[in-house]
Amino acid sequence: MFHMLSCFNLKPGVTIESFSRSLVQLDDYLRKIDLVESTGRIGRRQHHPVMDTDSERDHQYFVIMTFRDRDQCDRSVGRVKAGDEPLNSIHHAVWHQVEDPVFICWEDA
Repeated sequence: MFHMLSCFNLKPGVTIESFSRSLVQLDDYLRKIDLVESTGRIGRRQHHPVMDTDSERDHQYFVIMTFRDRDQCDRSVGRVKAGDEPLNSIHHAVWHQVEDPVFICWEDA
């Protein structure tokens, strides 16, 4: 499996409930067109003196998207970049609510 971790903050005035609804719509659509396997639950960062050692970033929220393989991820990115509807609007509804996003990808060993 191929995974993407999204680290982000919400823009001022955006609620986690609003973001969550938009993310569910994106996941539903991407699964419908076979461009994602799953999107995990939204996590809220919990600072811990031993277990949280990343002092470079101060993101409050995290979510992991899982793809079958790198090809499925690349096809998903390609469709988003192409700006095709309705994916463009669904994706925009999610990501216009976030600021300072950082993305990290990895593949299961």
